[in-house]
Amino acid sequence: MTQTSYQPAIAVTGATGTQGGATARALLRAGHPVRALTRKPNSTAALTLRQLGAQIAYADFTDRSSLDAALSGATALFAVTTPFETDVDREVKDGIALLDAAVATGSIEHIVFTSAANADRNTGIPHFDSKYHIEQHLATLGVPWTVIGPAAFMDQYAEDWTLQGLRDGIFGRPLPADKPLALIAAADIGAFAALALTRPAGFVGRRIDIASDERTGYEIAAILGAACGREVRFKEFPIEYAEAHSPDLAAMFRYFANVGMDVDIAGLRRDYPEVGWHSLAEWAGWQVEDGSWRVVAGSLP
Repeated sequence: MTQTSYQPAIAVTGATGTQGGATARALLRAGHPVRALTRKPNSTAALTLRQLGAQIAYADFTDRSSLDAALSGATALFAVTTPFETDVDREVKDGIALLDAAVATGSIEHIVFTSAANADRNTGIPHFDSKYHIEQHLATLGVPWTVIGPAAFMDQYAEDWTLQGLRDGIFGRPLPADKPLALIAAADIGAFAALALTRPAGFVGRRIDIASDERTGYEIAAILGAACGREVRFKEFPIEYAEAHSPDLAAMFRYFANVGMDVDIAGLRRDYPEVGWHSLAEWAGWQVEDGSWRVVAGSLP
């Protein structure tokens, strides 16, 4: 691919995904130049970001030359990795490759890496442990860094498998109905990351777990039901359901059930009000209002 000359900007990986996309949009809304890194520069999501004013740069974590070109001259980096398209070993390799390439530019002055809430607590969850491995590598590189650890995504409740349950009046998870779960909207992750990237003095050298609400299974079912205009009850699925789908996710749900995530939600709301933290009820109402939940009042298609 032909190398392109880019203007200085904040580089955002995963820019066509959930966390990276939310971060890119938050930065653009605030007037900051964004370089969106993606393997699919001609995708609809990438073209939408271009229309919003972002530079679009091709980058593949397995192709060092593409990383060097995409990161060249960037002033800061939002870094996100995932094991779900490959596996946790690949995630660690990708994360290390990205961070090493970022440091090699000589221009990046701050890296914000998004991990997972409590990933530094020996959770035994494979995709938490892989992120913590990347965190540890980041801390050795000699570049200013910040780690944010998001709790469970509210946005998972807009996915088909949850919507299908809501159609049947059920919200199901392999968790006790009365166990609180820390939650966060992707928009809040993006707003917090943008704050750290543009106001680094208050964030450098810190690991901060983030969430904006905490709800039990009973409460989540009631809130989602109220938003879509129907009665929804909580159903605790056997952990074997998750185990059959993914031992990694089963380990996560066991941790949530037996230990739970510890996030200082009140402190976050107090110290960073500019993030505009969303409760689950606010998030659910938002999905109905803007149509992104594919829901109309009183019915689910």
